[in-house]
Amino acid sequence: MTTIFGAIADDFTGATDLAGLLARSGVRVSLRMGVPDQEPTDTAAFEVIALKSRTAPVADAVAETRKALRWLQRAGAKRFFWKYCSTFDSTAEGNIGPVAEALMADLGVEQTIYCPAFPENGRAIFMGNLFVGQQPLAESPMKDHPLTPMRDSNLMRLLDPQVSKPVGLADRLTVARGAAALKSVLDTHKADGVAHVVVDAVANSDLETIAEACRDMVLMTGGSAVAMPLPALYLADGTLSADAPKATTPTLAAQSIVLSGSCSSMTNKQVATYLETGAPAYRLDPLELAENGAAPVLEWLSDQDLGQAPLVYATADPASVKAAQAKLGVAQAGEMIEQVLASCAVAARDLGARRFIAAGGETSGAITKALDVTQLDIGAEIAPGVPWCFAKSGGHQIALTLKSGNFGNEGFFTDALRKLEIA
Repeated sequence: MTTIFGAIADDFTGATDLAGLLARSGVRVSLRMGVPDQEPTDTAAFEVIALKSRTAPVADAVAETRKALRWLQRAGAKRFFWKYCSTFDSTAEGNIGPVAEALMADLGVEQTIYCPAFPENGRAIFMGNLFVGQQPLAESPMKDHPLTPMRDSNLMRLLDPQVSKPVGLADRLTVARGAAALKSVLDTHKADGVAHVVVDAVANSDLETIAEACRDMVLMTGGSAVAMPLPALYLADGTLSADAPKATTPTLAAQSIVLSGSCSSMTNKQVATYLETGAPAYRLDPLELAENGAAPVLEWLSDQDLGQAPLVYATADPASVKAAQAKLGVAQAGEMIEQVLASCAVAARDLGARRFIAAGGETSGAITKALDVTQLDIGAEIAPGVPWCFAKSGGHQIALTLKSGNFGNEGFFTDALRKLEIA
């Protein structure tokens, strides 16, 4: 099928987040892990390409995103979406702004919007300031993120040093007046040379207004939620055929594994809740891994009953993370954990696991790469923005969910396994 909408995400969990919301339409959504080497085949109306570029050097992130854009154009896409985290994870150098400007240049567009709001997950934008629940971004746990500590809540101030053209705002009062009013403000900004427009949103109804106003934009950017209304709009105007292929769910063996590398506040709670169920668990200590490698955890895993969905986790509180980083280095500590969890995923698959829960963006990227997963079909959501996905790995059909650190409730791991039973 010809692709009508192509999205590029800066990490793997963010890509599944977006794909899951698009799949609420019931239409098949295809997720590619990295830019495919081959020309577009077996394409869906909605194609999402997941990159591992959130914290990559700016030049590398831009180059990889441009490569993804070219593939989506060859698949037939005419409208595009640049997806980043709903907490706007970035630094003064990028990568959100530089990638957006590169896409704008390649597509020949003069303006795009920025809307990382996700009300269902407690992300709201008001007067250009991003809130996580009731906390301003800079007062939320994101202020201590190990790679992209967010010390300012104002999206315009965050974006301005990353881009070369003016940044503006379409505030909540404008959005509340409806799609026509918002489009008028965007047109005025464009006439004034404002290329980058932050758009407020505090509720799903705001996202619907924004999608309606921006539906014909060649390029939109934001968190996943602002793209959620687009399939219905495309169905209504005939851009998307009513008989487009629908999503399907395969039958899988029950053997499972939970792999958690995220150290976010919510993932810490999710790990603690899952431990209370009595499931087998192994905690990875970075300092012990540096000394002994992956052999101990792999030996432990080989003795486990995968029917009990064992947990392997490196999730820890911020103080413990900083202590390990101080001794090992930020990059080395993170990469070591990712590679060990990836090795556990492959070992579990070879032991019979067919259901994989991965928590954390970097962790998810390492695991999908190790499992040699290149394409996923999107299934039922477990929590807002976190779906089950289906793929082939090592000649086996598997289910995989890639959870962004702060997404889901405290019982997410158990909920995920239960959801697959009734999907």
